[in-house]
Amino acid sequence: MRFHEGDLVGVLTTEPLGRPLDYKAPEGGCFAGDLVEVPLGPRRVLGCVWGPGEGGFDPARVRSVSRVLDAEPLRDEMRAFLQRAADYTLTPLPAMLRLATRAPDLGAGPATRRVLRATGREPDRQTDARARVMDALDVFDGAAVTLAELCAESGVSSAVVKGLVKAGVLAEEDAPRDLPYPRLNPDLPSKDLSDTQLAAANTLRANMDGYGTTLLKGVTGSGKTEVYLEAVAECLRQGRQALVLLPEIALTAGFLERVEARFGARPAEWHSGVTSTERRRLWRMVSQGEAQLVVGARSALFLPFRELGLIVVDEEHDTSYKQEEGVLYNARDMAVLRASICGARVVLASATPSLETWVNADLGRYARIDLGARFGTAELPEMRAIDMRAERLPGDRWISETLARAVEARIAAGEQSLLFLNRRGYAPVTVCRACGHQIGCDDCDARMVEHRFLKRLVCHQCGATKPVPTACPSCQVEGRLAPVGPGVERLAEEVAARFPDARVSVLSSDLFGSARALKEAIATIAEGGADIIIGTQIVAKGHNFPLLTLVGVIDADLGLQGSDLRAAERTFQLMRQVAGRAGRAEKPGIALLQTHQPEHPVIRAILSGDEEDFWRAEATERRMAGVPPYGRMAGIVLSHPDVAQVFDFAAELARRDGPLRAIGAQVFGPAPAPIARVRGRHRVRLLVKADKGTPFQQAVANWVAQLKPPTNLRLAIDIDPQSFL
Repeated sequence: MRFHEGDLVGVLTTEPLGRPLDYKAPEGGCFAGDLVEVPLGPRRVLGCVWGPGEGGFDPARVRSVSRVLDAEPLRDEMRAFLQRAADYTLTPLPAMLRLATRAPDLGAGPATRRVLRATGREPDRQTDARARVMDALDVFDGAAVTLAELCAESGVSSAVVKGLVKAGVLAEEDAPRDLPYPRLNPDLPSKDLSDTQLAAANTLRANMDGYGTTLLKGVTGSGKTEVYLEAVAECLRQGRQALVLLPEIALTAGFLERVEARFGARPAEWHSGVTSTERRRLWRMVSQGEAQLVVGARSALFLPFRELGLIVVDEEHDTSYKQEEGVLYNARDMAVLRASICGARVVLASATPSLETWVNADLGRYARIDLGARFGTAELPEMRAIDMRAERLPGDRWISETLARAVEARIAAGEQSLLFLNRRGYAPVTVCRACGHQIGCDDCDARMVEHRFLKRLVCHQCGATKPVPTACPSCQVEGRLAPVGPGVERLAEEVAARFPDARVSVLSSDLFGSARALKEAIATIAEGGADIIIGTQIVAKGHNFPLLTLVGVIDADLGLQGSDLRAAERTFQLMRQVAGRAGRAEKPGIALLQTHQPEHPVIRAILSGDEEDFWRAEATERRMAGVPPYGRMAGIVLSHPDVAQVFDFAAELARRDGPLRAIGAQVFGPAPAPIARVRGRHRVRLLVKADKGTPFQQAVANWVAQLKPPTNLRLAIDIDPQSFL
């Protein structure tokens, strides 16, 4: 839709105003979807021409659009996606626009920039600072880099870099700000596929026209990646763009190498580790169709693709696809929504799919392809339980004798063992043995976790830290503070004492200062640089350690505690995923689960390997309870520095439940959140539950709109909540 100069246009800004504002079209006019700069009070802000203006007031007071940015407009399907995503998640539309324009200097135009490249010469005089610069250049893999980016990556001053320029080690040159990405060749030969993989790939390739969603379910090591890369190849042959979502940045390095081997060039990357210059380049190239394949985190879903033909959500069950702060959305569900609007295909890949996806496939809403065997000679690991009730361990040890003997056997054979404990830090609680005081966060109702490697206590809710005290903060008695319970750091201490000659590597997200350091540690382990790996859930996702033949789960019961309706599902998924790390090469693997509840239905299901029985039983329970995926839920979290104010407001909101009763919905609460205070703000939860098929979002929106929150009270609506903290 074209607007001529002076026409009234509705501009949606990225400011929290809730709706488009009226402006006059600028000189030369504009089009719907154009990104523009508009005056708002004394400032100029980013906006998008959303459609015609509403009018209804003095035209003389309407200000003009300042300028149309030199950037591709947001296409009709992109604006429709943002609108429908906002309606579904009950998110203000400006917040959705912010997600779609998260790249710097979008209006700067295709100018040049000063960049640095290595000349191949070595410095005449080497220093630690210069060595860090040279190491940083390796991170950028030969790509041109700005002075600011190189200084940030290497941690040196600009003077060090400029000295290398003068020495001829680095060369400065002008380069276009945004270059197209290397073309990918979908017709290069793929890896040799098994008959099962080839049949799956052919099915995906044959169904690339129009919208549709397919669950690609395959046991760990079955080659799901190679199969869906063939769907990517078909998408590229059709001249369309593809997006692959991964749950963790740590997975990208190995995946990018596989993509480069298949298509002859690296794809575009979008995640928090990408520089701001690269983010701007990617945003612009995606919008112009010059980036064929994007590999990214969940926010890549909001990039302005010109011709999106395929979205792959790898490890679709992973909880990291749910955004828990700011805009609350599930990237898996939003991927399906976006594909339905632009006529793209969706592949949801997982060894242990979410129950929502399993049910949609069971009901025929999604197609389903199964890969039931590992690729090549690799076999699925044997699964066994270790009944901890019979082990008689001392109170300060967590590795059973049965598991220790299995680890010793692997060390003797030159193989690797993984000890899995989904708990970061050294100990989850520090207690005073004199008075019983547990050291908590000053700003949250959460116990602080000792991180012995950092020599600090850390709050895992707000990130606050403080030194480990020598005296109890409550009774002032010295020398009586004791760590209670294990974290991976404490487990590492026990491993060092139990296996003194073993090479040990600890993989936990908080022990690595950068994604690069984590990637290097994973690569070292894969090459055989450790005998024993100790890790949290970060090791359960996608890594391939050829020498790993034993997985020991230290506390298989940990996820079964609490009242989360997905506790059984998540425990089942995590245990099956981490067990799948074993025996991925020629040698068979075994997974040993230490448990105090070997008779628990979830533990039995994990050991039996009968996944379909587990999903059917879990689905039956959810259906009887009327909870997702057979019902609708919304979590309402209110927070305020004053506990009385937030409870009074929540109680009044619960009393005014007329709009919800009109659709047969129920309101539970208010109640203190399980973590009732975070960053000094008291948190109260309400839960809304309704039957499927009701106008749920509209009823919830009408309900919360009845009351105006007091100053400084935050109200967050979480449709389809994944966490109940």
